[in-house]
Amino acid sequence: MSPYSLSVKSMKHRMGSVVITVASLALGVALLLGVERIRNEARYGFTNTISETDLIVGARSGSVSLLLTSIFHIGNVTDNVSWETYQKIKTNPQVAWTIPISLGDSHKGYTVLGTNNGYFKHYKYGQKRMLALAEGEVLADTYDAVLGAEVAESLGYSIGQQIVLAHGSGELSFVEHTENPFTVVGVLKRTGTPIDQTVHVSLEGIEAIHLDFNNGEGHVHHAGCNHASHQKEASSIDAFDALLAGEEEVDLTPSEVTAFLVGMKSRSDAVMLQRAINVHDGEALTAVLPGVALTELWQVVGVVENILFVVSILVLFVSLASMFGALMMSIKERRREIAILRSVGARPRHIVSLVLGEAMLVTLSAIVLGAVLLYAALFALRPLIQERVGMWIEITPPTSTEWTMLGIIFCSGVVIALLPAWRCYRSSLSDGLTIKL
Repeated sequence: MSPYSLSVKSMKHRMGSVVITVASLALGVALLLGVERIRNEARYGFTNTISETDLIVGARSGSVSLLLTSIFHIGNVTDNVSWETYQKIKTNPQVAWTIPISLGDSHKGYTVLGTNNGYFKHYKYGQKRMLALAEGEVLADTYDAVLGAEVAESLGYSIGQQIVLAHGSGELSFVEHTENPFTVVGVLKRTGTPIDQTVHVSLEGIEAIHLDFNNGEGHVHHAGCNHASHQKEASSIDAFDALLAGEEEVDLTPSEVTAFLVGMKSRSDAVMLQRAINVHDGEALTAVLPGVALTELWQVVGVVENILFVVSILVLFVSLASMFGALMMSIKERRREIAILRSVGARPRHIVSLVLGEAMLVTLSAIVLGAVLLYAALFALRPLIQERVGMWIEITPPTSTEWTMLGIIFCSGVVIALLPAWRCYRSSLSDGLTIKL
């Protein structure tokens, strides 16, 4: 009978302890692979906060600073981009689309972003995923608002809710635009990006509330009001002396924007346009490639990835240590069995093969079971993770890194079995055959 057949028969007689060992190591394998996949998905999600956008353009600043402000809504801009410059770049023959962004206001600590409906049409994240509405519709009126999923959930807002924007960022503001409340008309599906924590309004809405803010008590006429439920009475504004006696509609075209996103007709033209913008003799501008800026930013905040990697290594060591302990306990239980085998002529290599064979079977079984547990958990929990955390975990075959980890676990399981095997080889016949009271 071969040593491996003996290993299988011996494991059957010790089924309880073997099952516990396999289950323990399988949980370690599942946890190791799960942490590694979450680590990769976290990095992927970070670097794919924005996709299919060729350039981000803003006032002269660093690339990381511009990215943090325009995409992650962190920090403050040093200057804005004039509307004339924005229009000039927008009409460039090489440009397919643009998305203007106006920042500077907030609602209960959440960022308010002024834009147009091109934002909902062209902005993409992840693997070219487009923004989608969970309910309602996109901006149609000056005082419409579309909420990110986190804003709607945490504040308990629904369609038709009226909200008041505040001047400046932060949870506390002493200057609120109470004279012009906005009405929630849509809620976006969760994306796992800063979009979830953003209130989206029109550029005209931003301009309107700041006309009121700058000029005191004037009110502006609503342009394009298509919702009967929240139509507001048209009136005039005394922003300028020329309008004191008039009832004419005020031009709500913004004079400047914080930044804007650019999509090219041909992606190969992005570098040329970037250089032309950066060396522009007129207004001081900065154009950055989102992928390059995200890579630079990840080098700063990638410490989270390193922490998760350390966690993965610790999980691996704990799993292997538990397996080593189980093997040592198994050898102690099998002293008489091994001594009897040696007494009937089993050679040292047979004893070593017996122990190594058991270690290989236990390790291989744990790897297979751990992988099954991981994929079962991914299938079951992926919708919940997407809903609660906003992270979409792709269910794919093991990556090369994961295969390498599994190979290391298997080899380590065999290596750590060498010490128990050597102990069996060194033990005397009397150690196993003598009954100790």
